[in-house]
Amino acid sequence: MSIFTISLTTVFLLTIIGCNNEAADSKEQMKGAVSLGSEITLEGELPSILTSGLSPEEKSKLTEEILPMASPDDPKPEEKFQKLREKAEDGDAEAQTTLGIMYFTGQAISKDTSGKVLSTDAATAAAWFHRSALQGNPDAQYNLGLMYFNGEGGLPQDSAKAVEFYLKSALQGNADAQNNLGSMYVLGEGVEQNNSEAKKWYTKSAAQGNADAKANLEVVK
Repeated sequence: MSIFTISLTTVFLLTIIGCNNEAADSKEQMKGAVSLGSEITLEGELPSILTSGLSPEEKSKLTEEILPMASPDDPKPEEKFQKLREKAEDGDAEAQTTLGIMYFTGQAISKDTSGKVLSTDAATAAAWFHRSALQGNPDAQYNLGLMYFNGEGGLPQDSAKAVEFYLKSALQGNADAQNNLGSMYVLGEGVEQNNSEAKKWYTKSAAQGNADAKANLEVVK
């Protein structure tokens, strides 16, 4: 499961999907080792910012409106999250990647050191992606590559590191990573500019049906 993509337009501009404009500001605040945060709201559970001040009846009604209906026999959201967290802590790379995505998208909500609720937690996401990427998970490598490209989650903006992780993922057949790697070669970001290499990776990605790569092949000379 991946959460980002880069496409190359006809004027060779990078378009980042799923990223915010606060990376530059947060980078200075989050320098140092990436640490794992503590959860206060779990997947499928309404955060307190939505339920504050509501009566139990109002909270129940809001929950029914927002959250999908589940069978009484289904595990509770906190039970599913705990199992996922346990698998991740035991070294399951897929669980680590999924957990990273949950933190990045805000499905798992954390607090900062002052106790402020964070709607998303890119630093914790990066930490889980790192753990998974070290085990060779291609989706984690791809997501981590784009976090380095943007300088998110306390990671420095480093195009060379982005290329490194894109390449690891692309070599395992990740079509989005192959497309992004092609874009890096076209622009000479983190790697020497090389249209031939770009075409090679675009072609591999397009062969898997990646629409961005197909479009990029049309504009690379």
